[in-house]
Amino acid sequence: MSTTEQKQQSILPENVPHTAPQHFARFITDTGKILPRKYTGLSAKQQRKVTSIIKSSRNLLTMQ
Repeated sequence: MSTTEQKQQSILPENVPHTAPQHFARFITDTGKILPRKYTGLSAKQQRKVTSIIKSSRNLLTMQ
C-alpha cells in the first residue's frame, strides 16, 4: 500500500485506545454529549463500544 492509501483508511471506533480522545471528536458534541447513531452512522454494536470507551475515558480524565 502506498502512503496515500494508508492516510485514507480510518481506524474503526472499537479499535481506538482510551488515551486518544482526539479520535472521538466526531462522536461527541462541543459540550461533551455523545452523539446518537442517527448522526454518527455507526452500527449498534459500534455505537455501544464507542459509548463505553468515551465513558471510561471520562472516568480516566483523558477526555475534555
